[in-house]
Amino acid sequence: MKKVLLEMEDQKNSYEQKAKESLQKVLEEKMSAEQQLHSAQLSLALAEKKCEEWRSQYEALKEDWKTLGAQHRELESQLHVLQSKLQGADSRDSWMNQALRLLENEHQELQAKIEHLQGDRDQQSSNTQDLQGLLQTQSLQLQEQEKLLKKGQQTYSHKF
Repeated sequence: MKKVLLEMEDQKNSYEQKAKESLQKVLEEKMSAEQQLHSAQLSLALAEKKCEEWRSQYEALKEDWKTLGAQHRELESQLHVLQSKLQGADSRDSWMNQALRLLENEHQELQAKIEHLQGDRDQQSSNTQDLQGLLQTQSLQLQEQEKLLKKGQQTYSHKF
C-alpha cells in the first residue's frame, strides 16, 4: 500500500509539476497576449489618429479643390471676357488700319493736288509777271509815243 501511496504521491507531484508548468505557460501566453493586445491597442489608437488626420486633410483638400474649381471657373470667365475684348480690339485695330490707309491715300492725293495747284500758281505768277512786264513795256512805249506826239504837236504848232 505504501508503494501505491508513493506512486500516487509521485503521480500527484508529477501532475502538480505539469499543472504548474501548464499554468506558467498559460500565464506567459496570457502576458504575451496582453502585451500584444496593448501593442495592438496602441497601434489602433495611432492608426485612428492618423486616420483622423487624413480625414481632416482630405476635408481640407476637398475644400481647397472646391475653391480652386471656383477660381478656375472665374479665371476662365475672365479669359473669355478678355478674349472678346481682344477680338474687339483686333477688329478696331483692323478698322483703324484701313482708315489710316484711306487717310494716307487721301493725304497723298491732296499732296499731289497741292503740288499741282502750286505748279499752276507758279505758272500763273510767271504769266502775271510776264503780263506785268508787257504792260510796263507798253506803258513805257505809250509814254514815249505821247512824248513824241507832244513834241510833234509843239513843233507843228510853232510852225503855224
